[in-house]
Amino acid sequence: LSNFEFIPNEEQYQNSNIHKFMKKHDISSLDELCILSKNNLEWFWESVDKDIGIVWDKPYTKTLDISNGIPWSKWFIDGKTNIYKSSVEKFTKITPEKIAYNFISEDGLETKLSYCQLDSKVSQMANGLKSLGVKKGDVIAIYLPMIEEAIISILAAAKIGAVQTIIFSGYSSESLQIRLQDCHAKILLTSDGFHRKGKGISQKTTVETATINTDIEKIIVVPYKGIDHYEKSEKIEFYDELTSNQSDSFSTEIMNSEDPLFILYTSGTTGKPKGVIHTHGGFSVFAGHQASYLVDINQKDNLFWPADIGWITGLVWNVYGLLIMGSSAVIYDGAIDYPNSDRVWEILSKYDITIFGISPTAVRLFKKNNAEPLNRFSLDKLRNIPTTGEPLDEDSWWWLFEKVGNRKIPIMNLSGGTEIGGAMLSVFPGMKLKPSTVGIPVPGMNLDIVDDDGNSIHEKNGYLVIKSPWPSMTRGLLNDNERYLETYWSRFKNIWFHGDYVFADEDNLWYMRGRADDVINVSGHRMSTAEIEHTVISHKKISDAASVSIPDELTGEAIVVFFVSENKNDKGLEPIIMEHISQKIGKIAKPKLIFQISDLPKTRTGKIMRRLLKSKLMGMELGDLSSLENPDILLEIDELKI
Repeated sequence: LSNFEFIPNEEQYQNSNIHKFMKKHDISSLDELCILSKNNLEWFWESVDKDIGIVWDKPYTKTLDISNGIPWSKWFIDGKTNIYKSSVEKFTKITPEKIAYNFISEDGLETKLSYCQLDSKVSQMANGLKSLGVKKGDVIAIYLPMIEEAIISILAAAKIGAVQTIIFSGYSSESLQIRLQDCHAKILLTSDGFHRKGKGISQKTTVETATINTDIEKIIVVPYKGIDHYEKSEKIEFYDELTSNQSDSFSTEIMNSEDPLFILYTSGTTGKPKGVIHTHGGFSVFAGHQASYLVDINQKDNLFWPADIGWITGLVWNVYGLLIMGSSAVIYDGAIDYPNSDRVWEILSKYDITIFGISPTAVRLFKKNNAEPLNRFSLDKLRNIPTTGEPLDEDSWWWLFEKVGNRKIPIMNLSGGTEIGGAMLSVFPGMKLKPSTVGIPVPGMNLDIVDDDGNSIHEKNGYLVIKSPWPSMTRGLLNDNERYLETYWSRFKNIWFHGDYVFADEDNLWYMRGRADDVINVSGHRMSTAEIEHTVISHKKISDAASVSIPDELTGEAIVVFFVSENKNDKGLEPIIMEHISQKIGKIAKPKLIFQISDLPKTRTGKIMRRLLKSKLMGMELGDLSSLENPDILLEIDELKI
């Protein structure tokens, strides 16, 4: 017997955007919609485009073109558009006085922008960028905290036809530099510092170091918390001076559907991050689809989703998807538990939030602190709770369902990726739910679960694959099409191999079972073992290193590092290597545990057997040791205490 813990009421289903879409097309169930959309992709995505109301300057003549092969699919051929026209520009005409954003800083400063005000500020920034000589196709790097100017800069880049790349403001100089070099960015936006947990965070040294040996011509400094001091120079511009005297009107650049909109970097299983490319046409339609049908955003909604704009989640739901739906959001720049653990609930209550997005890591933090938000705050307006970033465990699902949703609100767990352009699995309005499910494949995406040989399997763990193209599929990987084909298309012919391990039950509800590759997910931040290991080995005293993940109650997964020193007599290097990793990658990569051993367990071909390191730590069965060259090394790992 199926054990559904959440059963929706009629209103939750009937009033949803997905139900209205189905009614319009005389479709009776989600199952029927999924089958129809898989069998007729072009009909489905044309219908979504019309339903969302994407603005085309010139209509497309063909929906999908696979003439160069499925990995190189193109969408909305010959169509001309700009995502800005379908979002801010559109709703500045329809609802000019409606609040688009409320911004809150960690120290409590609050500002707001209507659609009309947002449009004016975006145009001023667009004119400012043009005055610096920025042209269509130039890359603008945005290395800013979650502030008004970050959103404005993203939109201004889109408006003038420049390509934006948003880089998480907590990254180290090395991580920033790698990305600036790879995308050949001309302009970099940064702030004069921000606050985290009450402490001043400087960005200046990071920026100065990161911009060496790059194509950066101008650094635009946004005044924020005044921690860093800059002098105006040939290279340094101040945001306020650049924009304040500019005209507040600017004619939006008309783009081809396949013109790039943004580059976003994601970790890979090799050390170098992958530059994912999304386009104006495909991403406009997909972001609208994600906001409307998955999370069920309407014009009357207030969204609060503390997801950084440096991640695809932030870009889809806090920026483009939100604005394509003409909705409103609260953007909070700060730690979610500062100055106290009630910060989030205060925001939800004060701003009458209707859709609250949260990461599993944040849920675990609140659970650990025994938060009881419903006892102290009115969350009556809340109707949907989306969550993503990493697998959601059952305990955290229950906590969210009971302590925030009062057992009445669906937990809209979803899963996707940067290269997907959003989510490919999601809970939908009107679905019966079991704990921790990620729902079903989203309509318009042809997902399957297969075994090692590519055969479809049912009610067994298997590999997630995608058997048809979709509009926001990354257009290759920046400067590395060979890696793109190798990563996603080499396992099975003309089938996208995503690397997730999944399971679907007897009711066709899907569940995440982790990664098939060696990517460690700390609080939703994906880092490859290779990137961590390369960083450790870059220290002059280290000869070899391995990293593994272990479960962590708070962050989902935690990093454990093993290293071998160049000089066997060098002892006590653990704190030095710990600091080295933080400096090189960022604090998010700081290992929970770090161990010095005399060698690493390796196969005869020199391959590190990470699974043995993890198994020893976790007290698990070691399995097949036949290929292990140095089994004695495992005795050393026995001695480690965790």
